[in-house]
Amino acid sequence: MSYLLGVALFALAILISVSLHEAGHMLTAKAFGMKVTRYFVGFGPTLWSFKRGETEYGVKGIPLGGFCKIVGMTPQDDDVEPGDEKRVMWRYPVWKRTIVMSAGSITHFALALVTLWILAVSAGLPNPKFPSTDEQLRAEPAVIALAPCVVVESANRLCQAGDPASPAATAQLKDGDRITAVNGRSVSSWGDMLDVVRATKPGQATVDYVRDGTPATATVDLAAVQRPPMGDPKGATSAVSALGVQLQFSTPARVQYSPGAAFGATADFTGNMAVQTLHAMQRIPQKVPALWTAVTGGERDVDTPISVVGASRLGGEAVENNAWLVFFMLFVSLNFFIGVFNLLPLLPLDGGHIAIAWFERVRSWLYARIGRADPGRVDYLKLMPLTYAVILIGGAFTLLTVTADVVNPITLFSR
Repeated sequence: MSYLLGVALFALAILISVSLHEAGHMLTAKAFGMKVTRYFVGFGPTLWSFKRGETEYGVKGIPLGGFCKIVGMTPQDDDVEPGDEKRVMWRYPVWKRTIVMSAGSITHFALALVTLWILAVSAGLPNPKFPSTDEQLRAEPAVIALAPCVVVESANRLCQAGDPASPAATAQLKDGDRITAVNGRSVSSWGDMLDVVRATKPGQATVDYVRDGTPATATVDLAAVQRPPMGDPKGATSAVSALGVQLQFSTPARVQYSPGAAFGATADFTGNMAVQTLHAMQRIPQKVPALWTAVTGGERDVDTPISVVGASRLGGEAVENNAWLVFFMLFVSLNFFIGVFNLLPLLPLDGGHIAIAWFERVRSWLYARIGRADPGRVDYLKLMPLTYAVILIGGAFTLLTVTADVVNPITLFSR
């Protein structure tokens, strides 16, 4: 039940975000005097609506997004009533049209930033100094946290009934102990400890450690497990030894900030997220084969894109496991991605309309400088084949990601 509640909550959060996106367009358009005739949440048949002034507001039957109708977005629009000619959008200065068209993405960015600031003050943001690469992890001190069990066949699942107890726990080692040697072989880091333990035969071994500054030695019965090579989780497994411990990090995973310091932390985190988002978007074409593999029965690559369906399922998992920080970070990431994606200079995205507006402005300026007549507005009808191509490709990609998220979803927690 909690999983379904989480899915519903995340889907509702997305719907609210998209509705606020359209509200951003509407409010800025109205502020500049443009005519807005409709603002609806959802698509399909109208469930409920009312009219205030010149705008009809309402809710439609399919809760997948929303829309607002600004009269005269292009010179080719034919729904301009007599007397409204001066209020059509395309007649307004390019800077005003840019604000209106970018207001949707700005709304997504604002939602992400406000959520991040609240998280920074309350739960904390990911620590930028927290180890994130294999090299950094291996360099950490060999300070242990006891694992609840030993997973014999695969390390990529949680403990289940019948899994053997942690050898370290059985030998009375404790969280916070720092391993210094195994069978007399010196250990100086977490990576050293992994290498030494794996190279030691299963069975009894002596483990030297330091607890609260006091050296001690324990006899541990190392477990025999199957593991892939270090640094290659998809490699062929082989028999190695395991101590039944996890790394206890020397730095906290999250940092909580004061209200003032949270602004700087939010800005830094947003900058890193922007870089990661751009890199992720660049990799999208490369991930199409992996998505197809996931749809046709292969293993799902966790680095493949997800749809709104996949994001909602992850939100459900987060709520089911009481991981609300994960839930809100998913909300932040999705809003930031939608904001960036919507600014791409492609029709029918908002970024396409912005790009055309500035192209017209620059072209008019250049023609004026060389003494030629203004060529006027871009004919959107001539761009329709390109627009349809973008819609077709985007629709096919969306269908592929939704299918993958239904038949072979990415999971954050074992269920």
